[in-house]
Amino acid sequence: MKKTIDFCGRPLTLDTGHMAKQANGAVMVQHGETCVLVTAVCAKDQKEGIDFLPLSVDYQEKFASSGRIPGGFFKREGRLGEGEILTSRLTDRPIRPLFPKGYGRETQIAATVYSFDKVNESDLLGIIGASASLHVSDIPFFGPIGAVRVGKINGQLKVNPTIEEMQNSDLELIVAASREAIVMVEGSANILPEKEILEALKMAFDSIQPLLDLQDELRAQIGKEKFEVEEPQKNTAAIEKITNMVSTKLDEVLSVKNKIERYKKTHELQEQTKKALMAESSENEEIASMVGSVVHDLVGEKMRNKIVSQNKRADDRNMGDIRQITCEVNVLPRTHGSSLFTRGETQSLVTTTLGTGDDQQRLDTMSGESTRRFMLHYNFPSFSVGEVRPNRGPGRREIGHGALATKALTAVLPKEDEFPYTIRIVSDILESHGSSSMATVCGGTLSLLDAGVPLKDSVAGIAMGLVKEDNKFFVLSDISGDEDHVGDMDFKVAGTKDGITAIQMDLKVTGIGWDIVEQALEQARAGRLHILDKMNQAIEPGRKEISQHAPRLVTIEIPKEKIREVIGKGGETIRRLIEEGGAKIEINDDGKAIVASPDQASLEKTKRLILEIIEEAEVGKVYTGKVVRIEDYGVFVRILPNSDGLLHFSEMVSDGQRIDVQATFTEGQELEVRVLDIDRMGKVKLTQYLNDEDRPARPERPSRDSRSGGRERSFRGGRDRDRDRDQNRGPRRDRDRKDRY
Repeated sequence: MKKTIDFCGRPLTLDTGHMAKQANGAVMVQHGETCVLVTAVCAKDQKEGIDFLPLSVDYQEKFASSGRIPGGFFKREGRLGEGEILTSRLTDRPIRPLFPKGYGRETQIAATVYSFDKVNESDLLGIIGASASLHVSDIPFFGPIGAVRVGKINGQLKVNPTIEEMQNSDLELIVAASREAIVMVEGSANILPEKEILEALKMAFDSIQPLLDLQDELRAQIGKEKFEVEEPQKNTAAIEKITNMVSTKLDEVLSVKNKIERYKKTHELQEQTKKALMAESSENEEIASMVGSVVHDLVGEKMRNKIVSQNKRADDRNMGDIRQITCEVNVLPRTHGSSLFTRGETQSLVTTTLGTGDDQQRLDTMSGESTRRFMLHYNFPSFSVGEVRPNRGPGRREIGHGALATKALTAVLPKEDEFPYTIRIVSDILESHGSSSMATVCGGTLSLLDAGVPLKDSVAGIAMGLVKEDNKFFVLSDISGDEDHVGDMDFKVAGTKDGITAIQMDLKVTGIGWDIVEQALEQARAGRLHILDKMNQAIEPGRKEISQHAPRLVTIEIPKEKIREVIGKGGETIRRLIEEGGAKIEINDDGKAIVASPDQASLEKTKRLILEIIEEAEVGKVYTGKVVRIEDYGVFVRILPNSDGLLHFSEMVSDGQRIDVQATFTEGQELEVRVLDIDRMGKVKLTQYLNDEDRPARPERPSRDSRSGGRERSFRGGRDRDRDRDQNRGPRRDRDRKDRY
């Protein structure tokens, strides 16, 4: 079964029942000539004893989709790359809240790119295909959903621009939505105001509706019957008994502000309750095993009730209050830039390292090979939350948080031609209790400023939450980890004082209204300005100079015709320059050369050596050169590494007598000369007279009239002679022609 619509000027097709027929649901999504096969499979049996949704999403790009062979030794696709992991998360986030409560079968969504036309992006097709494959399958799913990308090109918002158009876009907003509302947002912007972001979200929502109609038509014709999910039966008597035992004491525990102390007291209360139940009766073992889950649910209920009934949060903050903030810079002595950003019980230690072009990250994807100049790596060690966990490298969450912070800071970085450094930021979360990714954005800004990177402006980030009960809703600024856990929304917004640079929204409910989105954006702006004020007090406007430990870089523009001379045969010249100057040299195809060295003296020496090679002789300029060849009529002097000039004997300083060139000069002798002229062939004429005033007066040459004995030559006479000559030539030519005939 195929269904096709015209979507954003290109055909979009959903094809099912043709491939992967043993999966619960499978759909090939095609937009233009980009094709992604998405399958949905679930286990046959319910997984017992779990309190989470066992869902996994894997998105993979095949190099053959764009006619490429993978690089490396194995020449085949391996573990998912960073881009594939981010797209997997992008697909997971909007569909995860749309499974029914109590559903516990292991479920896997696999999206594979089989054709890529380099015009239409494949990531959105993964989201659409995941929804469509679940929608037509027998897996329970509260769908469908759709997804679009919104860009701003030449000042105009556009849905699903081509890849080429997105290169010049001031906005990249990926939006997923259901019939009722938006369910997921991810994007970056070039410092755009909240009003434009809201306008883009509304445009995205309207554009998604045809995708939902398409999926509904597909399901209406070939959709499988959904199997039923039984909600887990609750032991209401046991829950009520435990609640009565812990409710009052739990109020006292929740009044403790310190997270670790509060968690400790909560654990102690649970253990005391279990012991009390077992002491009451040995048959209470089953009830005792429920204490942890009941207390967990009760904590969330009490936190939400306090917000709804008292308009106060768990830590007694008002809805728009921000926790205490401290900002420190230059906290590490040998790094190029460092900062320690603390907000409440979340703390991020951020370092900035400046490198050369050789340090850029090289990427090999189905789109082709590319490099990355700016890198941000986010680490979340287990000690940050007081847990014990082996370090197995960054997980998907860490990669996702790092990518969001990267988007937030990219908009304010200087252009490469203004600041030719490769930049790497590392954020290590030392404590975590809410929005460590936004702490990374704030700490990243501070460390960049401490490193002397000339940012366009400072960027701060804040996480917004939501508690929605019936017709009432409460938007929370700067949510803690507990509020994130029990709330209905995680809405992260980063930006400068003038606008937004990155945005991310995830919902735990089926959707929210525009009034909530609008209030959240405005409340986030107020919170962002408050955080920026605290950051500016720590360091503003930033260091004027980069760290003494950072490499020094200088950019030299080499004319394209001179690149070969700088590199030399087989790289001989550039190797000599590196060896003599003591600095690293990188030359791009366009002639831009970057010289890098931790030593300023080596930098200047290498720069001088390069300039000597590419420099061209200038008329009137004085040079100190060496004699490289001696002839009777003059000497050839090397004034530049690639330029020799002739010093004729007539331009040598003398007492009026002709100089014996062979006896006066020796090869290797240094001479101070001035460029007298450069002819059309590029030949350089030199003189030893450094100023025209030093040149001796020359005797006047006799005029032509005096040389002819005083005879006057009239214009007419000359013209008549020319005429007579031409007349004589004519008959002679004719006579010669007759002789030949």
